[in-house]
Amino acid sequence: MKLTQTLLAGSALALVAGAATAQDLTLVSWGGAYQTSQQKAYVEPYLENNPGASVTWDESSAEAVAKLRAMNEAGNVTWDLVDVVASDAIRLCDEGLAMEYDPEELLAEGDDGTSAEDDFGDLIVSDCFIPQIVYSTTFGYRTDMVPEGVDAPTDVCAVFDLETYPGKRSLEKRPINNMEWALYCDGVAKDEIYDVLATPEGQDQALAKLDTIKDDVIWWSAGADTPQLLADGEVFMGSTYNGRLFSVIVEQDQPVGMLWDMQVFDLDGWIIPAGLSDEKLAEVEEFVKFATDTQRLADQAAYISYGPARLSSAPLVGQHADLGIEMAPHMPTDPENAKNTLLYNYEFWADYRDDIDAKFQAWLAQ
Repeated sequence: MKLTQTLLAGSALALVAGAATAQDLTLVSWGGAYQTSQQKAYVEPYLENNPGASVTWDESSAEAVAKLRAMNEAGNVTWDLVDVVASDAIRLCDEGLAMEYDPEELLAEGDDGTSAEDDFGDLIVSDCFIPQIVYSTTFGYRTDMVPEGVDAPTDVCAVFDLETYPGKRSLEKRPINNMEWALYCDGVAKDEIYDVLATPEGQDQALAKLDTIKDDVIWWSAGADTPQLLADGEVFMGSTYNGRLFSVIVEQDQPVGMLWDMQVFDLDGWIIPAGLSDEKLAEVEEFVKFATDTQRLADQAAYISYGPARLSSAPLVGQHADLGIEMAPHMPTDPENAKNTLLYNYEFWADYRDDIDAKFQAWLAQ
């Protein structure tokens, strides 16, 4: 359901500002807890600093590509700033629907003096993509199902070790991530995974490794599936999004542990629609510079367990706003958790997704 909400800095400020506002920005996001984290961390302090401004939320990010295409064809783009996953940002950039930008001109340098380009680093995966958060697909496991006398798993390859860690696994019903983990645990060096996976022999190697646990896998399609399977004790170990596992572990207090090794990073961030007027673009750029600075990205982590995309933000991550717990240990980007990670390869999967999908589904049906 589409919901729009106009947020003002406060009723007193609104009365002072009057009906007309200097800035009226339409931001597009996903709704729910994530959008709330953006409102709290970015929008409310921005409006407090800019009492003549207003922000309207549109919860259409899931349909952003199709809607921006339609707006562009109609010559009537009504959105000012759009939150999208990185793969959608790449598509929109390739189609000329998102604006290219220079990080050094648009984005603030880090609080530690690091240039924006270095602070975001490899997470700027497109000339149009402005990173906000890093989330990951990783594994949770039942702490009370670890066999007696055996250490809790710390290596992703425990997923394939049924002898040491018996029990069902849950894996997403698609090749992405599963094929990478399979090759890694079959001895392929991390920096060679995608080169190997690009070959038919490499794809067969990955599926052969997955074959070793196939009979013990429950396949999932929704992010909520693995947390429920873990909570019910139906699987020993399963993959899902780190934010889902945070909920099971911290909010629900289930006997579940996090396995951060070889977590697969994915990204979410802003794109600026192409074709904004000069006046509107200036307003958007002012907001973006503020909303993506070191402090704002660190502040977002007080509301949701996704890591800030800036390196300089990580040391500033504090406590959860409601739970009062330190959030750094729950961030995928925390140095302790990010010792061994894999960044989702957007270009590879854009090129090979259809062929590998067909091969994977045929393997599943065998």
